[in-house]
Amino acid sequence: MLNDRGRVFREAWIAGVIKHYPGEPKPGYITPWDETPDWERDAATAVYDQVLSFLTATNGAAAKLTLEQKGRFVALCWIGQIFKHFPDPKPSYVADWDTLPEWQKATDIDIFERIEQDA
Repeated sequence: MLNDRGRVFREAWIAGVIKHYPGEPKPGYITPWDETPDWERDAATAVYDQVLSFLTATNGAAAKLTLEQKGRFVALCWIGQIFKHFPDPKPSYVADWDTLPEWQKATDIDIFERIEQDA
């Protein structure tokens, strides 16, 4: 599983996009893991690890978070990765939870819950 953490994150993202995105998603949203840029693979692995660490550090009690809290956590961890990899990101790349589209919120929630399954 060590090398698959980012892949699990990416596959949860793609599944969420397919499930929640209204209409036809942008190709970059559903790019398979093997074609995902290195920075994005690194970011996916890091966020997976952050969620898993959060669940572990709370002895699983983080599973009691509301759906919104779960999604917010994933979104904040992702924003941190964007700032790590891009010195001056576009504002849309680091948008706060309240401004994210509903499909993206739902996808972030799904990602947290997918990682919960591994915890």
